[in-house]
Amino acid sequence: METSVVVSKLVAWLTKQVESANMQGVIFGLSGGIDSAVVAALAKRAFPSKTLAYYLPCHSHPLDREHALLTAETFGITLTETDLTPIYDHLLGILGHGEDAIFAVPALSSANIKPRLRMTALYYYASLHSCLVLGTSNLSELTVGYFTKYGDGGVDLMPLAGLVKTQVRELAKYLGVPEVIIDKPPTAGLWAGQTDEGEMGITYIELDEYILTGEADPHVKERVDALAAASSHKKRLPPIPKL
Repeated sequence: METSVVVSKLVAWLTKQVESANMQGVIFGLSGGIDSAVVAALAKRAFPSKTLAYYLPCHSHPLDREHALLTAETFGITLTETDLTPIYDHLLGILGHGEDAIFAVPALSSANIKPRLRMTALYYYASLHSCLVLGTSNLSELTVGYFTKYGDGGVDLMPLAGLVKTQVRELAKYLGVPEVIIDKPPTAGLWAGQTDEGEMGITYIELDEYILTGEADPHVKERVDALAAASSHKKRLPPIPKL
């Protein structure tokens, strides 16, 4: 991959997409992870004066805030913090959880509220500032459906959607993302100790190799194909009956 060429193309693409939508800039959630850091770097290049970043904690690990601040400082981006924890707690208190059969997986059911609250907040701020919302999902995550429907999947533009995780790492190094962020285990931060690879049951290296070459060990192929099939509904518009 010619990293410099990819970066130039992505910056030009972002600029064109925002201009075509008659918007003024871009907005995104800065989580402290590598994907959002790469999006931040690309956004700042495309819109030096209209790149808005928000840190939206919701029972988040303190290290996430530290790394979000580090990313913002590295790329000269103003970071706004809005704590969604009280809203999350209040909403769960109203909804109730774990006592009804509909909540067969209480941990995941409640955890998915977090990215959906963040989506709501980002679109509120996007409307105020005439911006498009940038997603941070990459091709690896999209392939296996590792995102929350109408949560972090609810965005206007996905600049990393054509790149697997290992390629995102290449971009991160080229763009100057701090090493501590590049090297830490990827996590969606849905609950304590949760990691991407632990939840998927395979490594990103295995997943990316299968996506890029079509070759993988049988257990990897089986796992990826099963995850892709189970999450296919996330990647299409709701079906509409023909009458």
